[in-house]
Amino acid sequence: MARIDGRKPNELRPFKFVRGYTKHAAGSVLVSSGETTVLCTASWEKKVPPWKMGEGTGWVTAEYDMLPAATNTRRRRNRTKIDGRTQEIQRLIGRSLRSVVDLSILGENSILIDCDVLQADGGTRTASITGAYVALCDAVRVAKKNGWIKKSPIVDSVGATSVGRVGNKLLLDLNYEEDSTADVDMNVVMTGAGRFVEVQGTGEEATFTQAELDKLLRIASRGIKQLIALQQKAMRKRI
Repeated sequence: MARIDGRKPNELRPFKFVRGYTKHAAGSVLVSSGETTVLCTASWEKKVPPWKMGEGTGWVTAEYDMLPAATNTRRRRNRTKIDGRTQEIQRLIGRSLRSVVDLSILGENSILIDCDVLQADGGTRTASITGAYVALCDAVRVAKKNGWIKKSPIVDSVGATSVGRVGNKLLLDLNYEEDSTADVDMNVVMTGAGRFVEVQGTGEEATFTQAELDKLLRIASRGIKQLIALQQKAMRKRI
């Protein structure tokens, strides 16, 4: 039986990367996953946070937010206080990217990732991670070209997707309507080598079995391998 948007249970939404989307960031990527669209930019700073000064190693961190009209109900901008969901997501993005960066090679430099959701239809955090990796790679390419670093600190690729149980079906890459009705909802982050970075799984309306967990992780793993292949294809293009 086809899903709401006609996909098979284990099929990703159409995924697209547009590199060099903005002029000033060292790396910028407009990433779309179905109707979800995120602008990911990577900025280079020749310094590190005060608490890392003198260590000789660098830092990679991320900020995440949604435009007010990214969803069907206008959302107020984060002017003075970042809400808990936003904090949790941007920390997840930062952890995911640091998992594939050798900070000692980066030197006392920082890469600051900004993920701004332009339109949301589920999977904004996973699309952010997958797009931010490409922006990170482009920022490192610029740094090497300018002589800021001698070699790339990136040691592997990383991607992310969602899986879940909706009714009695296990589905890959949930859109908003599927996510909002899921019995079980999970976000999975993996490296190109197939190692898990993070697994966030919740029984929203029900419990789930070990067998279902194993199958969901297998479905997610196959999806992330496809996403990483799409990342590599996008990065082969000249910008």
